[in-house]
Amino acid sequence: MCGISGLFDTQGQRNFNRALVSHINNMQSHRGPDEDGLHLEPGLALGHRRLSVIDLTTGQQPLFNEDDSVGIVFNGEIYNFQELVPELKDMGHCFKTRSDTEVIVHAWEAWGPACVQRLRGMFAFALWDRNQQTLFLARDRMGVKPLHYAWLPDGSFIFGSELKVITAHPGFVRCIDPLAVEEYFSLGYVADPRCIYRQAHKLPPAHTLLLRRGMPSQPAPQPYWDVYFSNDNPVNLAEAESELRERVKESVRLRLIADVPLGAFLSGGVDSSAVVATMAGLSSLPVHTCAIGFDDPHYNESAFAQQVADLYRTDHRLEIVKSDDFDLIDTLARLYDEPFADSSAIPTYRVCQMARKHVTVALSGDGGDESLGGYRRYSMHLGEESVRSRVPHGLRSPLFGSLGILYPKADWAPRMFRAKTTFQAMAMDTVQAYHHSMSHLRVDQRQRLFSPEFQRSLGGYSSLDVFRQHAGKAQTEDPLALIQYLDYKTWLVGDINTKVDRASMAHSLEVREPLMDHHLVEWLATLPSSLKIHGGQGKYVFKKAFEPLLPRDVLYRPKMGFSVPLASWLRGPLAVRMCESVLSQRMLDSGYFNVETLRALINQHMNRKYDHSTVLWMLIMFDAFLRYAQTPAQAVPTAVTRAAATPI
Repeated sequence: MCGISGLFDTQGQRNFNRALVSHINNMQSHRGPDEDGLHLEPGLALGHRRLSVIDLTTGQQPLFNEDDSVGIVFNGEIYNFQELVPELKDMGHCFKTRSDTEVIVHAWEAWGPACVQRLRGMFAFALWDRNQQTLFLARDRMGVKPLHYAWLPDGSFIFGSELKVITAHPGFVRCIDPLAVEEYFSLGYVADPRCIYRQAHKLPPAHTLLLRRGMPSQPAPQPYWDVYFSNDNPVNLAEAESELRERVKESVRLRLIADVPLGAFLSGGVDSSAVVATMAGLSSLPVHTCAIGFDDPHYNESAFAQQVADLYRTDHRLEIVKSDDFDLIDTLARLYDEPFADSSAIPTYRVCQMARKHVTVALSGDGGDESLGGYRRYSMHLGEESVRSRVPHGLRSPLFGSLGILYPKADWAPRMFRAKTTFQAMAMDTVQAYHHSMSHLRVDQRQRLFSPEFQRSLGGYSSLDVFRQHAGKAQTEDPLALIQYLDYKTWLVGDINTKVDRASMAHSLEVREPLMDHHLVEWLATLPSSLKIHGGQGKYVFKKAFEPLLPRDVLYRPKMGFSVPLASWLRGPLAVRMCESVLSQRMLDSGYFNVETLRALINQHMNRKYDHSTVLWMLIMFDAFLRYAQTPAQAVPTAVTRAAATPI
């Protein structure tokens, strides 16, 4: 696992300043503390920070082919590289390392841009072909690994694993995109391909970007893969259980290849427990497992993790996090580079911090809920959808719309009892209703939060547009498949994968994701939705498949989630920080917010009239982002600035 960066002159062959290239590359040194590498030639600069995992002695990057005409900087793992090596050797390609990185170089020589179709793994890379004067960027299918880029005012192109690489360049203009602010206060993150800054972009998952020197215009990213839901697999339950176990076993086996200590996260949930059980069946040695517990029993799953650890006699380590562990706010702002509102980033950071003391690679259970229908919201959406399908929209919209207006607000109650929210959703179409359920702040709440001037700057834009665009490509009429597809494109990429990547790489820890293997995802997409949610039970086929391997109370207990006690924090030890952040001069001067609404949110929460912890946390993290974005620590050192001021 590594960090990559680079600059490309799309029109000429100007020389880039080495000190500047080194500076921007080192902005992400935490991603690769073992080595750094630079390559500069006229019109091109490639940078790499290495975390050594495979081929520790000869896998340095940038890595080139035999005649140095094709080079690459690569972040990730290609799990099928050992299968590709013999095929490429038979085609006449010579290998000088044992690394998966070199496979991509020769795959490009053999198959060109189509090489990504042959790669099985998590990856983001930039490949330079000198003979073709071409720079080729690619990102993995599920968006596990990040890749950011921007076009600079001087016409050059810059890319990096993290946004801080790009913002560190003195030519980058930090102008916040109001549409990104709208997305953040709706979804809790800025959705791909947008970045918080207008000038920057994220390369979407399963996309490539091909740049050729002398091209007349900026090219658009091109898709190379998608997941298609057919739900027409004739397999019965018993057959599905057996094949699912074998497919998970294959995916886990591929992710056990490493030349460094390897372990797994064990939360006590179904997904991580299944991964650990599978690892134990493949290993002759005890599996290293890591878990985080909380001193608040309402948020503590460690007893279930211990059950699985005892069953498989893992080398288990547990650390207890105090319920007031909120001193990471500023650290998280620096890590994520953009406003990011998922408060579970705190325990995720802690479990990665703890795991890195013992292993360099950890397997996780991420992606299981999305592929197998594990979220409670899926069952609730299907229940709402059954009503929507029976009541014509012309009747449903005014009836439930009126009830949604008249019914009292009950944010304090579990969602199933929040009739106001349900009535509002019932008045909407399927995509709008799911967006409504996934929004931290609904459209009416955002309208009250934002100032009139800021609302005008949006020009009518809503984060619903993100969902509409993806839904138009889903090619399914199955209601569960549609929202799974939407989660693949939004929630999984923008929240889950972003959270885990930044938290793990902050500690130079590689996290691998067997339940996001694209072969497994493709197969699961063919299963009938009735095997995923059955009788209100999510992950039905997955739980049945692992009944022989895991305790029933691990498989069938209520889903707890990896959450923190935000409401009590904000009324207690975090109250002062909340007031200082939400009403900071930065926030008031930004022009984004209705100041009276900000004050009302604080007063109503502190007086226990409403639970506004979600929006208040979002505001705290947005203020932390503004503080980070303005800090001199991001500025380029004076020596580098002087060097960069010369023509490049």
